[in-house]
Amino acid sequence: MKANGQVLWLAVAGVALVVQSFIDLAPNGPWDSRSFTRGVVGLVGLMALYVAWFMATFERFGLAPTVNLWKQPETTWSTVVIVGLAILVVSRAIGVFDTQGFFPDPAALILSLIGGLTLFNGVYVWAIIQGPLVMDEEE
Repeated sequence: MKANGQVLWLAVAGVALVVQSFIDLAPNGPWDSRSFTRGVVGLVGLMALYVAWFMATFERFGLAPTVNLWKQPETTWSTVVIVGLAILVVSRAIGVFDTQGFFPDPAALILSLIGGLTLFNGVYVWAIIQGPLVMDEEE
């Protein structure tokens, strides 16, 4: 299938670009900063990984995981919340315990952003499916 091939290539490219951010091979770039170039390439890799995940999960190209794309939002919102919390815990651990500098400096910040967005997405889905934002059928 063409879509599976696209997902695979996006995922491989994303992993390669993220991995290179751990290796100091980037050129200075137009901004005369190797570390900034590594960060930009790493962020492009994260975007490629996200698009590959989106295409594999929702079987279409897109960026926003709107609730109408979810197959079972009533049961999967809690998994999304747990994954978001887990990413936040990992980002905190990287920020506190990475004293050897294995991870790039902004890694904890970027993971915190990803974890927070994931957590808020899960909480929002809960709020509109089972929580205080449920729409009455009369309206």
